[in-house]
Amino acid sequence: MRKKELRWEAHGGTDIGQRRSSNQDAFGMDLKIGAFAVADGMGGHLGGEIASHEAIEAALGMLKREEEVLQRFKLQGGEESLHRVRRLVEAAIQSATYWVHALGEADPSYQGMGTTLSLLVIAGSTGFIGQVGDSRVYRFRNGTIQRLTRDHTLAALEVERGLIPPEQEEHSPHRHIITRAVGPNDHVQVDVFVFEVEAGDRYLLCSDGLYRMVPEEELSRSLTLPPKEAVEWLIAQANARGGRDNITALVVDIKASEGANMDRGAL
Repeated sequence: MRKKELRWEAHGGTDIGQRRSSNQDAFGMDLKIGAFAVADGMGGHLGGEIASHEAIEAALGMLKREEEVLQRFKLQGGEESLHRVRRLVEAAIQSATYWVHALGEADPSYQGMGTTLSLLVIAGSTGFIGQVGDSRVYRFRNGTIQRLTRDHTLAALEVERGLIPPEQEEHSPHRHIITRAVGPNDHVQVDVFVFEVEAGDRYLLCSDGLYRMVPEEELSRSLTLPPKEAVEWLIAQANARGGRDNITALVVDIKASEGANMDRGAL
């Protein structure tokens, strides 16, 4: 009997929120190769917008150019092929880092601009996440939500070093201080996570303007909805609670099917 392949439906949305004069968040996806990204820019009115959009375009562009690496892993598997995908995910973010940094160096008004970048790649039944900054990726499986990424903030570093207990991280005055970003320098340390993907999984990529406004139990509740409805509900909830920052959510729904991949959201 032919084994069913995984497919995905995805929808993303972004909103300026209630207090910002511009939207420096961005999201993107390439449904053919199974790549999804959220970024939260920083560096002035235009700098942050440019950094987030350019980082996503550069990262997805590199994945597209090296699609053969993903296809080979899906067809053949194996440790060597898996490591090649890991390196590709890291290289995609490094490519974005170099490009955003170069843009900042070329224009003094953009110098120092940067962005977070959370990149999810699905290759067969294996997921890969490349992570820089404090945007997040969550997984909703069997009724339970789990954060798959680690924030690169001063507060998270304090927890890691035992300076504050984990329960104080979300309330620390240092939770907004980013320790890693794409763009300020021409190289960045990238976290790469590898995990199994199952039919029925739902993944939420989001900026801190969402998860700092909407409690985790409500994030979990939203992920019982179809992707488009979940995104709309989440953005509305963040705005209803004050919308203190730009708000971005990208929901990816994993299904078992022999059919083609479908997109229920527009870029």
